[in-house]
Amino acid sequence: MDWLITLTTALGAAWLSGINLYATVATLGLLQRLGLARLPGDLAVLSHDWIIGLAAALYVIEFVADKIPVVDSAWDAIHTFIRVPAGAILAASAFADFDPPVRVAALLIGGGLALGSHGGKAATRVAVNTAAPGAGAVVSVIEDAAAVGSAALMTFFPLSFLVLLVLALIGTAWLVPKIVRVLRRMLALLRGSASSGKPA
Repeated sequence: MDWLITLTTALGAAWLSGINLYATVATLGLLQRLGLARLPGDLAVLSHDWIIGLAAALYVIEFVADKIPVVDSAWDAIHTFIRVPAGAILAASAFADFDPPVRVAALLIGGGLALGSHGGKAATRVAVNTAAPGAGAVVSVIEDAAAVGSAALMTFFPLSFLVLLVLALIGTAWLVPKIVRVLRRMLALLRGSASSGKPA
């Protein structure tokens, strides 16, 4: 079962990093710290007090930033360069005890998973903030709960989490193109309105 736990933790940590990196790191670190989980590879380092503290502090900052639509969009844009590499590193760290080719594969797959979940989150949040700005705060809380709950699920019920992850990836692949099309139509309408409002 060790390989299953390693695989699940690697894929799960990478995917959840794209949704909420700091909540994921803090949750995994606490589970290891409290003896409720045994993180594979080098991920045990997440249980250090200062890493848990830093992740928790950054989570609080992100929690506040997520509730302000303009700040939220800017925060997500900046975190493209943080969540994706972090997801790749977490995945590779889970396979620290494996051969280098396996670690490189984990790095690449982890980065791809983090990019996919981050892209899905960012696109969804832009759509929500544009259509109903106040709803962004609700979506943010749901994402936070999903990140913490999923981190616990992959620790205690790895097979169940893998099924959830596959379904989530299928759902993201189906949903994101639709969101992008809606955003493009909204932008086209806004441009058209701005053009028609200009004096001749």
